[in-house]
Amino acid sequence: MKAIINGMVVLPHEIVGGHTVLYDEEGIYDVLPERLCRIGDCTDRIDAAGCFVTPGFINEHIHGIGGADTMDETGEALKIMAARLTETGVTSFLPTTMTCERVRIENALRRIRAPQNAALTGARVLGAHMEGPFINREYKGAQAAKDIEKADFSWLRPYKDVVKIITVAPETIDDPAFFTACREAGIIVSVGHSRATYEEVKEATAHVASYHITHLYNAMPPLHHRHPGIVGAALTDERAKCELICDNIHVHPAAQLLVYKAKGRDGIILVTDSVRACLNGEGESELGGQPVFVHAGEARLADGTLAGSVVPMNLAVLNFLVNTGAPLPDAVAMASLNPAAALGMADRLGSLEKGKQADMVVLDGEDFRVKKTIVGGKLVYDGV
Repeated sequence: MKAIINGMVVLPHEIVGGHTVLYDEEGIYDVLPERLCRIGDCTDRIDAAGCFVTPGFINEHIHGIGGADTMDETGEALKIMAARLTETGVTSFLPTTMTCERVRIENALRRIRAPQNAALTGARVLGAHMEGPFINREYKGAQAAKDIEKADFSWLRPYKDVVKIITVAPETIDDPAFFTACREAGIIVSVGHSRATYEEVKEATAHVASYHITHLYNAMPPLHHRHPGIVGAALTDERAKCELICDNIHVHPAAQLLVYKAKGRDGIILVTDSVRACLNGEGESELGGQPVFVHAGEARLADGTLAGSVVPMNLAVLNFLVNTGAPLPDAVAMASLNPAAALGMADRLGSLEKGKQADMVVLDGEDFRVKKTIVGGKLVYDGV
């Protein structure tokens, strides 16, 4: 048995001090008051020294980090991403593809599916988020216009075991059977890179229990009082789970607060949408074969288009916390329990509860710097 002691433990709805997290490679044994624990019997002890102990973060939308990208034609990219993500408190992720040639997308999906990913040292791969190519050219953002195509479920059928989320523009899809096929395959439809009307969003999602909104506010028309569009649907539909990039560049702090007031704790999923430049500092980088320039925390194409973010998940959580005044358990849940629930994995991931996998993070209480990351009961990052 192992233990994390002297921490402020962030449970789903409260923060408790004076408690010990007992765990091993099999999972979380329990979270108990220190007086009930025989710490001396533990083979390994981590002293959190008053820092926060949270569940590991789950990033459902991430292109790259630490110089590696999901679309890189090498098996090393996912290894690098899995390792570097632990520096940001992420313990599970969906490598995210982008609009490219079909063969490159399919190659990426096969790499994500590869059995060896189960043994990666670092964050675990849960499947793929397929962002495009079934999107709207008008709102393509940093995606490649030449590779945008009409929706075709035959693309997805051979990969329905690995694709967990697909970003689509509903107004470009003529056959509603596409949405039916996604639902039957257990693939979450996420509305994004789209100019869909409010009515088109509601019609496309009429027969699903829930759906996602890809990086709310970005790559879609703004909210208009006579044409509420995607943003209006997202903010008013309880079924809509809104991805939010909290780097304070993609979404103004006041707009983050608006989403929190409208959606509450359960309707938001914090993501980074980060690119390979994340953690690499300023300078020139790359996304989808296009040069990307990073300056002052912004990643942009040569024409000024935002090209993903460079915010790490631990700082995205901190930004949301500061901008909204949300309780810490709420902000943490948006980066852990909410994506776990959306992916149907809340029985084993997303919170510090007895029987769940021992994926945990020790965060500095001042700046949210990641001090320790544990995946599957093993210490995989030690920031001291």
